[in-house]
Amino acid sequence: MGVIFDLPEKREQIRELEASTLDPNFWNDRTKALSINQKIAELKKCCDTFESVEKEFKDNVDLMEMYETEDPEMFNELVSQLDNINKTIDDLELGTFLNEPYDQSDVYLSIKPGAGGTEATDWASMLYRMYIRYSEQAGFQCDVMDLQEEENGINSATLRIRGLYAYGYFKGEKGVHRLVRISPFDANKRRHTSFCAVDVLPILPTDINVEIKEDDLKLDFFRSSGAGGQHVNKTSSAVRITHIPTGIVVSCQIERSQHQNREVALGMLKAKLYELEQEAKKKEIKNIQGDQRVIAWGSQIRSYVFCPYTMVKDLRTGHSTSDVQKVMDGGLEPFIKSYLNWHANGEKPRNVVDEE
Repeated sequence: MGVIFDLPEKREQIRELEASTLDPNFWNDRTKALSINQKIAELKKCCDTFESVEKEFKDNVDLMEMYETEDPEMFNELVSQLDNINKTIDDLELGTFLNEPYDQSDVYLSIKPGAGGTEATDWASMLYRMYIRYSEQAGFQCDVMDLQEEENGINSATLRIRGLYAYGYFKGEKGVHRLVRISPFDANKRRHTSFCAVDVLPILPTDINVEIKEDDLKLDFFRSSGAGGQHVNKTSSAVRITHIPTGIVVSCQIERSQHQNREVALGMLKAKLYELEQEAKKKEIKNIQGDQRVIAWGSQIRSYVFCPYTMVKDLRTGHSTSDVQKVMDGGLEPFIKSYLNWHANGEKPRNVVDEE
């Protein structure tokens, strides 16, 4: 069947997690307890699915052998059923890739336009729509944490995406995304190239401690903007926090009170500082270059070409499609799966040429 799925190991993980729920103090940390219960449910679902598809596959093969000569029509029908079985197997295989720290976590996804001026801010709004559409299709809950709009696009946006394995699915989207198209803002209909940076951070568990000194923070309060009902634009509830030592800026305007927005923004800041700490450790141990790149030529992870031909190509994995509109409408799953496969196999370099 081709899937590396250690059923006894998964069952043992379930037993260990279920044993932890018997601790009298288990519910003292409600967030952690809910996370463990969620993990148990997901593991049980994976195990049950594996056992079910394994049985279905064997039964199907046995029937195919029986009907191959006796009933060609039934045989062809059984062959067609293998497509659904293979789809389930692919989903199981994908689940085996999502085993890194925080893969199960919710995620913050931020979009920032780079080189390209008005073109780039419009490109940011297109990516913003793409990620919201994909989140809806994949069954994730998506909340707008911060949205700084201008007349022709977005200056910055941050989404909070909730759901099991949200970070695992979105982590490969981090990097620079490049657009090539005939500009709708150019009267001469010339071709333009635009760039946006996408940042992806896991929402950290409550037991991760990141020290932040109050003296290192600059807080600004402003009125919320965008959709939000009667509360929006009536009070200065939105919060922007600048971490002075690093220059990191985070903001939140989704919650109804200044205090709530401050707590959410602090959570985002902790995630960014934790990532910086982990990257510093990686550089020290492995002597590798970090992920921070200039938002311009030569640093993109994916290209979206609208003209002179249509193509979306991931420059890490080599995966591509000519159906640009489907991708912009949220059809990211093939790119996400190809990235997870590539990542799980050691991110081996590929001779991928970016034509544009």
